[in-house]
Amino acid sequence: MQTYPAFKVAAMHVSPVFLDTGKTVEKVCSLIAEAAGQGARLIAFPEAFVPAFPLWSSVRAPITNHDFFRRLAANAVKLPGPEIRRVAQAAKEHQVIVSLGINEGTDASVGCIWNSNVLIGEDGRLLNHHRKIVPTYFEKMSWANGDGAGLRVVETPLGRIGMLICGENGNPLARYTLMAQGEQLHIANYPSLWPNGGSYSLPDAIRIRAAAHCVEGKLFTMVSSSFLTEDVKDLIAAGDKKIREIMESCPRTESLIIGPNGEQKGKVLRDEEGIVYADIDLADCVVPKQFHDVVGYYNRFDIFKLKVDRSPNNPVTFEDAATDRNTSSLDLTEAGEESVSRLRVAAA
Repeated sequence: MQTYPAFKVAAMHVSPVFLDTGKTVEKVCSLIAEAAGQGARLIAFPEAFVPAFPLWSSVRAPITNHDFFRRLAANAVKLPGPEIRRVAQAAKEHQVIVSLGINEGTDASVGCIWNSNVLIGEDGRLLNHHRKIVPTYFEKMSWANGDGAGLRVVETPLGRIGMLICGENGNPLARYTLMAQGEQLHIANYPSLWPNGGSYSLPDAIRIRAAAHCVEGKLFTMVSSSFLTEDVKDLIAAGDKKIREIMESCPRTESLIIGPNGEQKGKVLRDEEGIVYADIDLADCVVPKQFHDVVGYYNRFDIFKLKVDRSPNNPVTFEDAATDRNTSSLDLTEAGEESVSRLRVAAA
């Protein structure tokens, strides 16, 4: 008989230690311990949290950002790597599931970085590894295109969990791909600000996207957004008053949790660092499906057909060393320097 777990979740509305991976990972582990101590069983961190979101590309000319990019590349996280193993050990120690946004590096190139999200299980194993499909607008100055390998919903003791990064939550096909895999709990992570020089408001978009996904999929969504501190604003502005004014005038993003009828769960955080907690019950997802189920009876699959390529994009394939990075899970608490190709595991 199918069961519907009820549990507490924690969405982090916090700042990284700017461009310092080691100290940011220390903060991640400390926050995991804090949230677990409050009874949370699923913990979500913001987009590109380790070690920073490249906000400088939105407000400064590209030729002035080389130092920022070098620092970001030097602090990029590799998988498995010691930083991820440390987070996995914290997840295992506290028996929690952790979603963490990272800047992911690769041995194939010193300058290739992906905006990635990893989902780590209560046993310290990698459950899913998603690279943002397309960097948005100015983000292309920092990040490479991802692939479909992480468009997966994973079965966990807390239900079926999926995740998308920032603007991907506005991609109907990406969202439907997760809904069609029985997603019950969705994780959406965002930066602290998103300057664009126009009237577009990311906080408003976050609420619309999250509520729409919940109502369409009859599921829960956790939104985790970064918090931008005054010292980081000073570093990015570097004395330029106009740049500082742009960051001050741009609305801050929010962290919040929404239920399957579009209702808010718990508080909303915007103007201060903190943790958003909420109690959720997956049984609440059942009855709304009777009304309107776009991945069940309320659709016409003979008319609409979606094909998703989840093969990984590797820069080169060696026939004498072929591995499928989506066939087996890897214990991140014990892993050595195995090939990254083993890490992006199948969830279903």
